[in-house]
Amino acid sequence: MDYSRVTVIILNWNGWNDTIECLESVYKIIYPNFSVLVVDNASEDDSLEKIRKYCSGELEIESDFFDYNQENKPIHLLEYDISIDKEKDFKFPASSPGQLILIKNNENSHFPAGNNIGIRFTLKHLKTDYILLLNNDTVVNKYFLKELVEAGESREDVGILGPKIYYYDETDVIWSAGCKISWKFGRGLQIGTGEKDQGQYNTSKEVELISGSAFLIKTEVLNKIGLMDKKYFLYFEESDWTLKANQAGYKSFYIPTAKVWHKVSRSGGGISNPIGLYYITRNRWIFMRRWARKSDYAVFVVYQVLGAIILPIFLSLSYGNLKLFKAYYKGLKDGVK
Repeated sequence: MDYSRVTVIILNWNGWNDTIECLESVYKIIYPNFSVLVVDNASEDDSLEKIRKYCSGELEIESDFFDYNQENKPIHLLEYDISIDKEKDFKFPASSPGQLILIKNNENSHFPAGNNIGIRFTLKHLKTDYILLLNNDTVVNKYFLKELVEAGESREDVGILGPKIYYYDETDVIWSAGCKISWKFGRGLQIGTGEKDQGQYNTSKEVELISGSAFLIKTEVLNKIGLMDKKYFLYFEESDWTLKANQAGYKSFYIPTAKVWHKVSRSGGGISNPIGLYYITRNRWIFMRRWARKSDYAVFVVYQVLGAIILPIFLSLSYGNLKLFKAYYKGLKDGVK
């Protein structure tokens, strides 16, 4: 039986401990035809050395989700600098299932540009049918990739697929069962967040969005819509990307039999720090101008004007950080211009 080829792309920045736990779960996947590509965004900790030691079998992983497997080590590791693709005579060696490719970026490009580096490398050097963007702070079920790919193979009109995602520290509580858009507020909403899994989201279904923390996309879709828009830098980039795929005639599907656990914070996430709040505020305006209907955009503007008076004060006081006040208005200014 021929299995479609998948490249798993994981972005790392000063997060080797999460990354190697994620990698160990990936290398337990029951699926015979995948490669792993880690893009390191110029980490300033020991990430590169720790990843090397993990691949060689010198660094064991402890996790509540699995037992460490010494038998699949060493993992074949190939390392490249980001500049390698600019060399005309560079020839990538024949790829083999299960290998790990480590791309060393020379700067922290954040989510869209960092993943684009891995996607470009994959499209140029690896004959792959699917690309899976996977957050480094996730742990995956061993059947998760098989379930996603089988669902993708069953329908030609499906271009993007995503799993059921649980909280890492509450293993039976759902974080995302697909996503939807609140068009009047300009927000992406996780379906089922905070609900204990009692089978209420056990049906595969079309959804507006798939979470970027575990995002499987067909290569044929990429060839039509291109890479993620790096203008977003942080937040809304996968939402924008998904709507481009929809525009090109592809649907997004949530697959509940594919399961992932995510180390997501419940304490406010990006809005609790100035950088996160800046990009959420700015990118919300960029996204809505690009995709919202005129009627929804008009309501959105009214809500944003009202919120601009109250929200930055509330956030600054709630998190005890006056820098949030300035970050919000800077994001607002840069978003509306």
